[in-house]
Amino acid sequence: MLTLGELLKLSRRSAAALDLAALPEPLRRDLAAAAEHDAVAPADFVRIAVADFADYAGPEEWTHLMSRLRDQPDAGRACLQTMLEWRLAARGPAVTGEPEAEREPT
Repeated sequence: MLTLGELLKLSRRSAAALDLAALPEPLRRDLAAAAEHDAVAPADFVRIAVADFADYAGPEEWTHLMSRLRDQPDAGRACLQTMLEWRLAARGPAVTGEPEAEREPT
C-alpha cells in the first residue's frame, strides 16, 4: 500500500514503478488512449498526471482527494486514480475523438 508521499516520490523518480498500481479497466483504457494521443508511454502519462496534480490542482481538488482517501483501504491507489481522473478530465473530449478542447489543468 502506497502513501501519498511515496506516490509523489515514485512519480518523480520512476514512471515504471507506478505501473504496479492496479487501476480499474476503464481508467486503464482512457489512460492508454490519452498516452497514445500524446505520443508518450502510459507510464510517462501517469508521471505527468501526478506532477500536474501536484503543481496545478486547486484547493477543491485537494479536498476532494483527501476526502476520497479517508475511507480507502489502499490510499496510494485511490490517490493515483484520483490524479489520473483529474488529468484526463482536464484534457476535455480530445481523447475520445471529439474536436480537440484540451486545456491546462485547473
